[in-house]
Amino acid sequence: MVSCYLTDTQRDPTVRLEFKQRLSIAIGAAKGLSHLHSLVPPVIHKGFKTSNVLVNENFIAKVADTGMVELLQRIEDGCPSQTSESNVFQDPEIPTSEELREASDVYSFGVFLLELVTGREVALFISHESTRSLAHWVEGHISLNDLIDQRLAGSFTSRGMKSLIRLILQCLDLSGRRRPRMGSIVLELEKILETEMALTIVMGDGTAEVTLGSQLFTSS
Repeated sequence: MVSCYLTDTQRDPTVRLEFKQRLSIAIGAAKGLSHLHSLVPPVIHKGFKTSNVLVNENFIAKVADTGMVELLQRIEDGCPSQTSESNVFQDPEIPTSEELREASDVYSFGVFLLELVTGREVALFISHESTRSLAHWVEGHISLNDLIDQRLAGSFTSRGMKSLIRLILQCLDLSGRRRPRMGSIVLELEKILETEMALTIVMGDGTAEVTLGSQLFTSS
């Protein structure tokens, strides 16, 4: 199990977690899902969300709670319905968890990337009607210039951010067949990080210690 720590971001919302650090976290999580999908037979997480991503002090991320949702459903009859947070991460193309597939984990990962970019939990700022087309919501808010976490100002290049948003839109495609595979997502994220490292200064101190996924960010 990955050790988790109280983050300075929780105590002081002005502390920044820089773009390159968020990319590093995303790469770790993507590698975790990619590994599950590479097994024979492939393992589908079925419950991936930001709070399932464990991060240590070196911004190394690992995916937790694999299969826990399915296990709890087997143990408890009449299990309570999924929370609004879980619904936000659920593939809108597939109505039940029993039918989820690799592309469904990719969709959930796209929501996770969106939370990394916005610095907020998607369930807290998006309407229920918009959850079925998050990609359209993202496209609309790019032009409004209110999509990116303001605390990221000065820590990313336009090229890198555009590439990440393009990847998010691909992951959130309503058609699972058009979504990229997790292996390709890992390669793209590594490419974006490599470019950012080449074009910007070395990672700043940011936060010395980090904690569970969505708790990295404070809601505005």
